Amino acid sequence: MSALSLLSPELPWAKHPGRALLRLALPITVSMVSFSTMTLASTAFVASVGSDELAGVGLAGVIGFALICFGVGMLRGAKTLVSQAIGAGRRDRIPELFGAALVLAVVLGLVALAAGQLVAPWIAALSASARAGAFAAQYLAIRSLGAPLVLLYAALREASYGVGDTRTPMRASLCGNAVNIALDAYLILGLHWGVQGAAVATIFGNLTELAVLAWPMRGQLRVVRVARRAIRDVIAQGAPNGLQFVMEVGSFLILTLLVASMSAVDGAAHQLVLHLINVSFLPAHALAEAAAVLVGQAVGASQDGLVSRVARRALALGAGYSTVCLAVFAVLGGTITHAMAAGDPVLAARALVLLHVSFAFLVADAANVIARGVLRGASDVRYAAIVGMITSWVTTPPLAWLLGIHWGYGAAGGWAGLAAEIVVGAGLFWLRVARGGWRPAAAAARRALAGTAV
Repeated sequence: MSALSLLSPELPWAKHPGRALLRLALPITVSMVSFSTMTLASTAFVASVGSDELAGVGLAGVIGFALICFGVGMLRGAKTLVSQAIGAGRRDRIPELFGAALVLAVVLGLVALAAGQLVAPWIAALSASARAGAFAAQYLAIRSLGAPLVLLYAALREASYGVGDTRTPMRASLCGNAVNIALDAYLILGLHWGVQGAAVATIFGNLTELAVLAWPMRGQLRVVRVARRAIRDVIAQGAPNGLQFVMEVGSFLILTLLVASMSAVDGAAHQLVLHLINVSFLPAHALAEAAAVLVGQAVGASQDGLVSRVARRALALGAGYSTVCLAVFAVLGGTITHAMAAGDPVLAARALVLLHVSFAFLVADAANVIARGVLRGASDVRYAAIVGMITSWVTTPPLAWLLGIHWGYGAAGGWAGLAAEIVVGAGLFWLRVARGGWRPAAAAARRALAGTAV
């Protein structure tokens, strides 16, 4: 037994990992539901203006996220390292890990802001409707100004999750949501600013989130240290995940562009149903984040036997919730899509078809993201990145073109390719978890942590 394991504290949740998962995941779920509600509200406000506006905002939203997704993935590495340090009793490392996350957030946020301004004038040509393309360009030019705010918030959120605090980010998310929705109503309906109002409202929502999260963390921020070693560690841990995010978002962006090129109705239905089914994904994503924290603590404390227990509990909870959502959508899907389509029967019918296609992957998506969370917590980030990149590019874009455009199935064909990506990925990730392929990476993480001891 290593000296590090002898010094590692006992994990208080070891006997009841399911309870610990729920304790961490419930606030994260509320945060994600809050974000989803914010997105749905913005979508509803923009949809009330017109389908071209909705399609433009949806296209620009995907491109905008593509610009920051590497940073979001990179910063998740800080959460893993913080949780492993907690498990190993190495709280002395936390100030420098916080500092590394903040430095990377600022740099990557400024890069994303500049990229957004450069890309915005060119995306008008990517939509089937010139009018929708113009709205997309307007939205992206404004929305990208908030990229540094988004990544700074992500840095603080991931660090907060790593120390086991998921409630403070939840409160920040709720406050940001309230500000965004209020400004959406005022700017879009009151001042008739359209997509520009939606973008401005989102930026102020992001600013509110950051301020509300940073204030109670001010004591931790005062002792932040910037250390090259910690920056290198976060990059090493987060870069594969960031690259995976880029490739997968790139694949999904191609899917969105293919769907947008079919018709404005297809593009609008794609965005509408995407926001709808996100509600079914949110608890699974929250459980994945919670599992990453607990697995990181277990790895840091040299208690690898807890990893499989955490994984099984998280899978049972996530798959169970997704199954309930599937049943609700099967029964009430028509009513829900009609209400979200704001009285447009063509859009409602197209959206209902996509909702039915999603039934093929709702439960598998929960399994997919939870397995990834487990692997991230164990520092097995390279395998997750490689499998994620291969499955996303081999399935979604080719099948979207073949089924959606060449064979004429439209957006439904594109979503069939997405279903294949999710189901195949879920199987490969869980095979890795079940067989213990993550153990060498976990052992290497412990050796690296021991090497930083003073």
